[in-house]
Amino acid sequence: MPDSPKQKSNFRRLKALILKETLQIIRDPSSLLISFVLPLILMFLYGYGLSLDLNHLRLGLVLEDTSPEAQSFAQSLRDSKYFDTHIARDRREFEDAMIRGNIRAIVVVPSYFSEFKLRNNRAPIQILSDGSEPNTAAFAQNYIQGAYANWLQQENISDRSTNIPLVIAEPRFWYNEQLESRYFIIPGSLAMVMTLIGTLLTALVVSREWERGTMESLLATPITIGELLFGKLIPYFTLGMMAMTMCVVIAVFFYDVPFRGSYFVLFIVSSVYLCTALGLGLAISTVARNQFVAAQAAMVASFLPSFILSGFIFEIASMPLPIRLFTYLIPARYFVTCLQTLFLVGNIWTLIIPNTLAMLAIGAFLFINTIYRTHKRLD
Repeated sequence: MPDSPKQKSNFRRLKALILKETLQIIRDPSSLLISFVLPLILMFLYGYGLSLDLNHLRLGLVLEDTSPEAQSFAQSLRDSKYFDTHIARDRREFEDAMIRGNIRAIVVVPSYFSEFKLRNNRAPIQILSDGSEPNTAAFAQNYIQGAYANWLQQENISDRSTNIPLVIAEPRFWYNEQLESRYFIIPGSLAMVMTLIGTLLTALVVSREWERGTMESLLATPITIGELLFGKLIPYFTLGMMAMTMCVVIAVFFYDVPFRGSYFVLFIVSSVYLCTALGLGLAISTVARNQFVAAQAAMVASFLPSFILSGFIFEIASMPLPIRLFTYLIPARYFVTCLQTLFLVGNIWTLIIPNTLAMLAIGAFLFINTIYRTHKRLD
């Protein structure tokens, strides 16, 4: 059945709106900067600047005992990639460095270290950590204790000691065996990039039209509210997916982040989230008709909650109950889970499907609310 003249007219209007938005994107350098240059900057910062790995921790080692056993333990710390070890004979030599923050922990090997070792007792060491940074202090203690346990095990093996336990635990980490923090930071950063592109760019573009007066001209035409919203949505959806493709290529081929899922599933999940972000940007634009206000609202309503409450950096399970309940309203929570699952684990449908449906529900609510609140009048 051929299309009616009304349907053809609607399609021509939508096509004209899409062409108009596309030309506006090409002519506006800020849109291209936000879509391609800003993601590159964020990917560089997240890939190199943000790391949760404890490498080259500045460590002060006090050797009050100079026996071969103590020297062997000191060498094991110096050979470790996790420590930048400085050796002294008195702990007072490191006190000023600890106060200034030049070192983060002091390990004291007491003078009776070798005596305990000769009696086949576990030789004690003392660990002094800088508690002004609690996370670093906890990491330092755990890493030093692990290094000490490994050294004891190697000493027992080399001495053929009879105290070697019959069962030795050999831990293995699934999905990220090297415990590289960038393997889950970079997939999560894709959600931050898509949030900025989808929400910030759309909110700014619509508010810019109100400031320049071009929105009044659009509202004076026969276009419908649906055509207006979809004419805005489709070009920026295409722009966002191009930026997403660029970021995935950088993550996989430049940062060597493993990707164990399906690229088709990644495309579907990213499309759903991008539509949700675009819907939030359009919802902000119905309220804020000034670019400055729109930018501030987009940052507060999208980027900051996505960064803090999505599980991208901070563990949601450690948050208070009211905050944990609030995170269910953050679309990035579901997208970050999908991204980390697809990159590190694979197509785990029990995780991907519920999270995608949650994003669909939030996106549908945003679009329905935007259509309901958008009217073809100038007040």
